[in-house]
Amino acid sequence: MAENAGATPEQQALDRADVPAGAVIAGVVPGQSPRVTIEAARYARLLSVPLAIVHVDVTRFVTFEDPDGYIHSAPVDLDIGGGDIDLAAVRADAERALTDCPVPWSVHQLVGDPALAIKHLADRIDAKLIVVGTRKRGLGESIREFFTGSVAARLTHRQHRPVLVIPLGDPVPDDEEIAWT
Repeated sequence: MAENAGATPEQQALDRADVPAGAVIAGVVPGQSPRVTIEAARYARLLSVPLAIVHVDVTRFVTFEDPDGYIHSAPVDLDIGGGDIDLAAVRADAERALTDCPVPWSVHQLVGDPALAIKHLADRIDAKLIVVGTRKRGLGESIREFFTGSVAARLTHRQHRPVLVIPLGDPVPDDEEIAWT
């Protein structure tokens, strides 16, 4: 019987992800400001560890695993198929942001819920730090966070390692209420 036979398919997929042990994890999305990747690389350099840039494809979920370890996933909506396109965009963004970066880095894609996928990966590789960005303010993002919550907040409450949150949008003025929904 396999060592991780009781694990969920998502956890089994994580077990096969070739992410360096002890890395700093940068959770990114396509088209995001390069600040998250650059800050994560800076901390990886300070900690003398590699950088793992991670994109989580929220449009897919693990369906089953072949005996040889190949993971099959399916889209939540059959009309959606942007995972490969998103991964290519994340890789291109990383290449632009890390042109002269002395830290070894790699790009990886996980599937499912972003906070849980990043948490499980961080646990598996004993990550030194998780770096994520905030979302830009807007009605669409407010609605999304109302239903799913902030990835950064969910990460900080679900595991023990430090989480660095990089502000990406315009700051809220001091005299304006912050919409916490």
